[in-house]
Amino acid sequence: MANIKKGDLVQVISGRRQDKGGDRGKQGKVLEVLVEQNRVIVEGVNYATKHTRVGQTQRGTKTGGIETIEAPIHISNVALVDPETKKPTRVGHRVEEQVKDGVKRTVRVRYAKKSGKDL
Repeated sequence: MANIKKGDLVQVISGRRQDKGGDRGKQGKVLEVLVEQNRVIVEGVNYATKHTRVGQTQRGTKTGGIETIEAPIHISNVALVDPETKKPTRVGHRVEEQVKDGVKRTVRVRYAKKSGKDL
């Protein structure tokens, strides 16, 4: 089971400080997890400028030009945010038994190590 999933709130824990123009300390939602590359794309973090060819649609509006997009960041440089304290935390896993419609099943649950809350 992965520690970080799509939709999780994470914080950047390494890199340049914000007052020096970096992203360390910024929080954002995970938009995409690139498993093979061990990278994540975080909303509002690690912006890169991308130049695309300028064209026109059939209605006459211009498309393309210089766009800013979120670039991938290595998964080791982000940490999950604790829902209770809003600070970065490590992730733990525990096995719980749930009874649903008379059927007993075991489920692995992620939890924040600092507060013990389920994620």
